[in-house]
Amino acid sequence: MEGLNTLSMVHAFLRAQVRPGALCIDATAGRGRDTALLCRLAGPEGRVLAFDVQQSALDQTAALLDSEGLRAELHLVGHERMAEFAGAGSVDCVVFNFGRLPGGDPQIMTRAESSVAAVRAALELLRVGGVLALAIYYGGPNGYEERDALLDFLGGVDPKRYSVLCCDWRNRRGDPPIAVFVWREH
Repeated sequence: MEGLNTLSMVHAFLRAQVRPGALCIDATAGRGRDTALLCRLAGPEGRVLAFDVQQSALDQTAALLDSEGLRAELHLVGHERMAEFAGAGSVDCVVFNFGRLPGGDPQIMTRAESSVAAVRAALELLRVGGVLALAIYYGGPNGYEERDALLDFLGGVDPKRYSVLCCDWRNRRGDPPIAVFVWREH
């Protein structure tokens, strides 16, 4: 499969899981590609919320959505606060890209403490049958602390309520991003 990477895996997962009318969250809006995909998948009867701590990221997301005639609710707050905008057990899908915004301020990146809090919140927001998709970018200026904290946390979630699948690239050099998929079972 040409072009197989973490992003293509996450997008294929989202296409298979998100249905029209869904309530979706892009926890890290970035340039808006995931937000736009969620809007297309949820359709006009769905609702998409997107969060970012950088106004420039939300501006890029808004411009992309406008160019495609799509709508989402954009929030300039950290992803750990998503529970202020959706009720427990109401969300169909949450997407995360951990790391930093390519081309953005290199000093601004997601951090272990707020990222684990955000994933914890997202798990409680999911309805039964809902999903999380995480892309964990690490290494370089980001380091490994966030990756390790997220993977440790996800390894400890209740297996009676959630299934967690972690996909890493065993034969790729450097620090290839890790895809993680979570399903709420009960």
